[in-house]
Amino acid sequence: MTLPVILDVDTGVDDACALILAALHPDLDLRAVTCVGGNAPLPKVVRNTLTVLEACGHATVPVSAGASHPLLERPVDARHVHGNDGMADLGWPAPQGSLDPRHAIDLLRVTIDAAAAEGTPVTLVPLAPMTNIALLARMYPESFARIGRIVFMGGGARVSNATASAEFNVFHDPEATAIVLDASVDHHVPVTMYGLDVFYGPQITLADAEELAALDERGPGALGAGLMRFMSQRFDSGSATIGDAGAVAMLVDPGAVRTERLPVRVELSGTWTRGRTIVDTRDWSGDMDHDPHGLAHAHVDVALEIDGPRIARLWLDTIREAR
Repeated sequence: MTLPVILDVDTGVDDACALILAALHPDLDLRAVTCVGGNAPLPKVVRNTLTVLEACGHATVPVSAGASHPLLERPVDARHVHGNDGMADLGWPAPQGSLDPRHAIDLLRVTIDAAAAEGTPVTLVPLAPMTNIALLARMYPESFARIGRIVFMGGGARVSNATASAEFNVFHDPEATAIVLDASVDHHVPVTMYGLDVFYGPQITLADAEELAALDERGPGALGAGLMRFMSQRFDSGSATIGDAGAVAMLVDPGAVRTERLPVRVELSGTWTRGRTIVDTRDWSGDMDHDPHGLAHAHVDVALEIDGPRIARLWLDTIREAR
């Protein structure tokens, strides 16, 4: 049986890598993709998402637009990393596919409910700020409760990037992440955090990219090659990470990632630490009397170690074998 999945994306380079894997891997059934402002403004995210799915031959997958702004914060983007168009400035033509007219929250609700009715609850994979998912939890809690599992890219136990404390996706909308973690406790939805501790592990070399480029002219090989070349050049390196794609890869090869179930909360008010994921690695059997906060309610499977080459091979092999 294939695993039904929904991706929630702010399609920059690494989201594109994840979309390629989710669309092409035979063990995954990509039911829908929802878009949110993040790496790029929402219109660019939508265009990039449609472009990737068309390149993979999956233009019929429903794609809808959601929140363009965080719940409270001023929106920022990461085009200084991902390129002006948010996806490596490859110059690909405009996609021919059309956007699903439903708001992302409604597409999420309908798709989650349909999978639950089939007896195969959907795995929701947010690879972006979790604004859409927080809105789903607030507007349709009964549908949120039908999610089989959430695997999100965000946060970090020991690593940050947007600030000295916070990873970009959580930093962009920390209230949204906090709402989703709270809702996961209320509705007993298991959560896995694929954060920066493992994000950079799967690397694609320039030699790998050249091999992909030879596979096709406007398909997933050419697209994947262009994405990897761009990021290698951007960081003056001989390789680039597929980033978010690792969160999708662990769905089909969970043994490549070591997780530990730990209490996690989001810092919402710290002057220097707003948006940080506080991952509690203490031995809780000891004396907790001096901690006025206690343990976080949300216990999350936190990814701490990864077999990067194994995940990279999975991504490459999926593209090679999809021809």
